[in-house]
Amino acid sequence: MASRISCEVRDESPVTVVRLHGALDLDTMRSVHTVLDRCLSAQPDALVVDLADITVADRLALSVFAATAREAAGWPAVPVLLCAPPSDAAAWLAESTACRVVPVHRDCAEATRLAGEVAAPRLRARLEPVATACRRARELVGEACGRWNAPELVGPASLVLSELVGNVVRHAHTPMQVTLTLRRPYLHVAVTDGSRGAARPGSPGLRAEGGRGLMLVREMAQRWGSTPLADGKVVWAVVPAN
Repeated sequence: MASRISCEVRDESPVTVVRLHGALDLDTMRSVHTVLDRCLSAQPDALVVDLADITVADRLALSVFAATAREAAGWPAVPVLLCAPPSDAAAWLAESTACRVVPVHRDCAEATRLAGEVAAPRLRARLEPVATACRRARELVGEACGRWNAPELVGPASLVLSELVGNVVRHAHTPMQVTLTLRRPYLHVAVTDGSRGAARPGSPGLRAEGGRGLMLVREMAQRWGSTPLADGKVVWAVVPAN
């Protein structure tokens, strides 16, 4: 019978802490990856994984943390930190070239404190699905890029965010959260809404706010995607920050 593992998620805003209990092996690593991925989709400032209560049944299963960290670096630009691994797991993590991409700390308090120091600058705002939302989104890009001394990003990021916000206004009709994160060499743009319907291109008039199509997002962004959430979805894009 497959060994079991449980994941206790604690929101210690702005950091999310996941404490694992049980045996980590090639079967249970899949469920761990699912939980960590779901936590990352909420875009915390950092994700801390507490390993104090695990036993490692297969050292290859530790690669789940490296895989998660690499994915999170691409989007949503959230650092992943490990803490308090048992002695055998700590030795295997130190020996593994793949796992060296994930910092390991002695306890949860230390990891949580240091997580705040490695978090990327981020701006969040709530918007209503109204006609002025695209204009407000562009204003937020200007505010963020001014704060971060990145004026060259205002143009492309404004276009991308206007399209993502415009899709929510036209199709989802729900309040939304806009998140901008600067982790060079990219500016990460994300819009979370309350609809699980897939994002789709619009057909605007010449003077419409946004709606120039997701083709524009594909042209302006290094990559983009849509991630389902329990209560909606997040549509995101990664804009090069030269």
